[in-house]
Amino acid sequence: MKRAAAQRNHEWLSRHAGPMTLPALIGARPRALTLAWADGRHVEPRDLERVARHLGSCHEAAWRSSLHTARLTTAHVGNDHVVADFVSLRAAALRRRFRSGYLASARTLDATLTLLHRTTDRPAAFYKDTNPRNILITASGPPVTVDTDDLTLAPFGYDLAKLVVTLSMTYGPLPVALIDQALTAYNSAAAEHHSQLGQTTLTQLMEYAELHGILTAPYLGRGGYRQPWTRVRPTPTPRRLTCT
Repeated sequence: MKRAAAQRNHEWLSRHAGPMTLPALIGARPRALTLAWADGRHVEPRDLERVARHLGSCHEAAWRSSLHTARLTTAHVGNDHVVADFVSLRAAALRRRFRSGYLASARTLDATLTLLHRTTDRPAAFYKDTNPRNILITASGPPVTVDTDDLTLAPFGYDLAKLVVTLSMTYGPLPVALIDQALTAYNSAAAEHHSQLGQTTLTQLMEYAELHGILTAPYLGRGGYRQPWTRVRPTPTPRRLTCT
């Protein structure tokens, strides 16, 4: 089932995400996909602005191709794939984090859910778990996107926030100026055809980062995540939420 979903995600991204470069799918077994070899290195903080610009272009292309009719509260049903909704999946995940002790109190859970539901009327992009291991920086050409296990709807900027959080958890705190430059590059690319798509604010980006910090907390100590988001988030950060 996971293999089939990853294959459908690969096909959807190849069709709708425009500038995104994915390794060619060259084989499928019952439990695994075989992709063409891609030569490159994992993303580092110095690559953030470049990857942000690329991600903005991919999100803008997917919006024009398919997601302009999508709502973040409802799964997007196209002719070729169903892209899961944003809000209900995150709400369920946040409640699981609370039950597992990753949120300090029920009041904090309520605050995160309120933040989540504020996104419902924003334009829809997609989330593909953009962490440092899922993007390869090549010697020439655009970044290469690997790992298509995850694909859902998300507001513009949400997947960029995932990269900010996971780079910070891997390499340590990022300067606010670097994050701001990356967001400017992202918004510029996202607004190439429709200005409304390039309006993610730094406050919104960092609110998304707070959600990611909670959702990524169980993976601390795995996949290169050395420090919790609560320790490496930039200062000052808008509307901090309390994790344990």
